[in-house]
Amino acid sequence: MQPKYSFIIPVYNRPEEIRELLESMLQLRGNIPFEVIVVEDGSNLKSDKITEEYSPKLDIHYFYKSNSGPGDSRNFGMLKAKSDYFLILDSDVILPPDYLEEVEAFLNENSCDCFGGPDAAHESFSRVQKAIDYSMTSFFTTGGIRGGKKEGFQPRSFNMGLSREAFQASGGFGNIHPGEDPDLSLRLKEKRFNICLIPEAKVFHKRRIDWQKFYVQVKKFGMVRPILNKWHPGSGNVTYWFPLLFLIGLLISAGLATAGYFFYLGVYIIYFSVIVIDASIKTKSLYTGLMALRAVIVQFSGYGYGFLLSVFRIGILNRNPEEVFPQLFFKKTKSA
Repeated sequence: MQPKYSFIIPVYNRPEEIRELLESMLQLRGNIPFEVIVVEDGSNLKSDKITEEYSPKLDIHYFYKSNSGPGDSRNFGMLKAKSDYFLILDSDVILPPDYLEEVEAFLNENSCDCFGGPDAAHESFSRVQKAIDYSMTSFFTTGGIRGGKKEGFQPRSFNMGLSREAFQASGGFGNIHPGEDPDLSLRLKEKRFNICLIPEAKVFHKRRIDWQKFYVQVKKFGMVRPILNKWHPGSGNVTYWFPLLFLIGLLISAGLATAGYFFYLGVYIIYFSVIVIDASIKTKSLYTGLMALRAVIVQFSGYGYGFLLSVFRIGILNRNPEEVFPQLFFKKTKSA
């Protein structure tokens, strides 16, 4: 049977992670034909044995290639896919049973070439995972731009859909990482393709990272944004400055407090209290709420510092991004 959708999953040294994702695919409802393309991105810990286990149950295809980053691996997978719609996932997500039904229902009513949905924390996730998920998705931290509001929505590659036509017109993902997903969204917007948020097509995003890795990740997010603003004039948004302004304001407020001026620090204390209360209610755990506060501080500090570095080197000094931040770029391979 010709698949209507092709799941594209790059994986790097996480075989057990891909098992959880494939297991969740067995529970998908709707009897909608799909195939699964797993692209091993030069891993030492391969997933071939696990994909073999699921081949009797799923229309699954495994490919191994040299390491060239997740963006190039997704392009490789889309070139191998048979359907006209590609559903791009990270290997650390779990699909709810209604995921494909929600995508199908939305696309039947709307014309979309690029689309995506939000992420959420599954009840089985650890407290750290739930805290980090809160910091990345809450209205009080990101303002809902990662799946909570339609205006200006830029799908993220942990939960992103793409039509074959859009892929062919754009050439797919670039070699920057992170940031390859908003870069693709912005290029498609410039080509006047329709970009849609599917609010009900959520995934459970595990984010298997510790506090140090989370700081490094959000710092890279901050470094990438001024690069994207330079590549895509007019795409900048004042909200991208908030973490940096938050960090500067916190440092100034702490300094004023030592001199006896507590008002500004008090504003931050109120904000932190709102975070703890809201996160505690949403996760049903005060302890997780307190951890969410730590996650928010790490997020804003890392992103703000990375953003400041990039604004100075890319925006002010007008340096070449690939020369200044080589760690953000992969070399592309010949993918077909």
